[in-house]
Amino acid sequence: MLSQIVRPLVNTQVRLLANSQTTQTTLVETIARWLGYLGVDAEVTKLSSESDRIHVALRVGKPDSCDEQDWNSILGNLRSPDHDGNSSVNSSDEIHLSHQLQIARLLAYLIQISDPQQEISWTEIESQLIPLNLDDSMLSGIKSAIQVPQSQDLLKSIDPDVAAVTFPLAVKIAWLDQQINSHENYALSALLTAMK
Repeated sequence: MLSQIVRPLVNTQVRLLANSQTTQTTLVETIARWLGYLGVDAEVTKLSSESDRIHVALRVGKPDSCDEQDWNSILGNLRSPDHDGNSSVNSSDEIHLSHQLQIARLLAYLIQISDPQQEISWTEIESQLIPLNLDDSMLSGIKSAIQVPQSQDLLKSIDPDVAAVTFPLAVKIAWLDQQINSHENYALSALLTAMK
């Protein structure tokens, strides 16, 4: 699985950064290189440490796999007056109501397939979901959906916008136990395919 390949590489890079005499330069080069592996033309414009975090600002060019029409649409959407630069994808206000149920069901499905043999404890799951900063309505939706066995059919005909919102959350949920099984891998692949 991809995560089993990437995690050791990240751990190696962290060690390199910790032992580097030129940490800032090394980190800037590393970020640009890793995004380059994904076909993204990225330049770090700001890098600073803030409390226990690192603040990184990027200037990103058109990814290799992105065609000109899609790229121009993305730029146009970002320039439109309706675009709010402070938006959060986890806010239910920004997710169409008809999509909220689908997202909650998809996330519940990911939780259910993480260990199909184990009984699900909502209290335990809820505590694991807290770092994802999901709002109350999304948590309620997941709680309701988790009480009913969700079907793999959910992965058919996923709206691209739903897939884009769900995918990063799905990755985090799938990785809660530090491994991704074949069912989770299939679900994540289906979300990626739906975004294309």
